[in-house]
Amino acid sequence: MNFKQIAKDTAKTLQSYLTYQALRTVLAQLDETNPPLAFWLHNFSAGKIQDGEAYIEELFREKSDLALRIMTVREHIAAEVTDFLPEMVRTGIQQANMEQRRQHLERITLINLSDPHLDTEQQVRSDPNLDNLSE
Repeated sequence: MNFKQIAKDTAKTLQSYLTYQALRTVLAQLDETNPPLAFWLHNFSAGKIQDGEAYIEELFREKSDLALRIMTVREHIAAEVTDFLPEMVRTGIQQANMEQRRQHLERITLINLSDPHLDTEQQVRSDPNLDNLSE
């Protein structure tokens, strides 16, 4: 497992996501101040935002002022969120993993009492929750 490559790929994905968030912010601002430009930017951006850097590069060729504006907003968003991100990601993954394990355990221990293939005695013996009733 190449952790350095995983980190680089993750950083690139995050960078593209922050570009997307910056675009959303700029679009919201333009909706208030310049609706025709917002409409143009929305149409221009459709389907192009997957790779943030390629998107910015193409936007520079069309309207460099918008590219600069999105880059500035992206940089500001990055400065605000990156301090919290490592801990939030670790905690989020740990909590999500615990929840997935809990749901999996519930699924594999769930006995369908209406299953015609099991007689009642087998259902009772296989139910782990009934073991605790005698205590």
